[in-house]
Amino acid sequence: MKQVNAEIVAVGTELLLGQISNTNGQWLSKRLADHGIHVYHHSVVGDNLNRVKQVFAIAGKRSDIVIVTGGLGPTEDDMTRDAFQEIYGVDVKIDEASLQNITSYFERNNREMTPNNRKQALVFSGSRVLPNRVGMAPGMAIEMDGVTWIFMPGVPREMKQIAEEHVFPYIKDKYELETVIQSRMLRFIGIGESQLEHQLQPLISVQTNPTIAPLASEGEVAVRLTANAPTVQDAEQLIDKTEKDILERVGEFFYGYDEETLESKVVEKLTDGKLTVAAAESLTGGMFTSRLVSVPGASHVITGSVVCYSAAVKQSAVRVSAETINKFGTVSRQCAEEMAAHIASEFHADVGISFTGVAGPDESEGNPPGTVFIGISQKQKGTFVCQYQFQGDREAIRARTVKKGLELLYQLK
Repeated sequence: MKQVNAEIVAVGTELLLGQISNTNGQWLSKRLADHGIHVYHHSVVGDNLNRVKQVFAIAGKRSDIVIVTGGLGPTEDDMTRDAFQEIYGVDVKIDEASLQNITSYFERNNREMTPNNRKQALVFSGSRVLPNRVGMAPGMAIEMDGVTWIFMPGVPREMKQIAEEHVFPYIKDKYELETVIQSRMLRFIGIGESQLEHQLQPLISVQTNPTIAPLASEGEVAVRLTANAPTVQDAEQLIDKTEKDILERVGEFFYGYDEETLESKVVEKLTDGKLTVAAAESLTGGMFTSRLVSVPGASHVITGSVVCYSAAVKQSAVRVSAETINKFGTVSRQCAEEMAAHIASEFHADVGISFTGVAGPDESEGNPPGTVFIGISQKQKGTFVCQYQFQGDREAIRARTVKKGLELLYQLK
């Protein structure tokens, strides 16, 4: 069977302006992969007729399937139909069932239907109409010059309904798909991207199926495994074998799969160990606690936290001694040590964690931006402090500090 490749085109100036994210493209890529369709290109184009035509012309020359989202609404800047018409000379007509759906929508909501809303019922002559149960404009599927074109509204809820109920079954039947593509993400902490890739190079150099793709994100790395096989079970077996080979090399740094987060694994570990934690946050300003409480069940492991930015609050709320601050400063190993020990004691927690440092852009107490101290205090095990020098702007330094704090908690014995 010929390998089928797809392209996704999102139409809408709001996407280019960053007013909304192109979540449709991400979702479609994942679901197409589940059906064995390779997505080779993503395009985003604004509401400009000539530019939409240019993108369509390129897509039609290089892809077997082109899926277009957006630009099917009632206003003048909704020009997906116009662009396709001008390229291929296809006529449009009113789909009566869609028009009735649109008319009923306005009647149900006691709203006046303006004439331009009829535009949403326009479909290409000879196309397969894909009913929209949760919105107004229907989807369409049409073949031109050997390329399958799919058009759907840009509203995610409407697009997903049309895709699941009509698009994927249509594509599966048309191309007699016999393979699936499965992916799995392995997540690692405490190892850099270059070191991870070096450790896995013997596997990467001979990869075929599954493929191995190292990926980096803020403060951690991941490996995406992608397998192509006749069935989901076959693909999963291929991935299982490669995962086993990877973990034999770097398993000590592995913490989770796919959408699992480091904070969720920390909460899970603390819960399993029947441990509680309290935090004293200076430069992180509550970011660490916010990350933890975003996890369901976090209330069982967090006793409380304090944002203690000023020296005075460090003394009054976390009982850091004036002598420590006067002698060593607030950005110091000694201050972080007292913050961690005292927050654990004051909030009756098994583990205390503290954050102090310089987020920038200016230095503080003679310390350059990126200087960070993280303290960890455990009952019966004492207190230790780790010093770091992070790079980046103010927000990047704070984000990396939080990630490192989570890493330290995850690695606690």
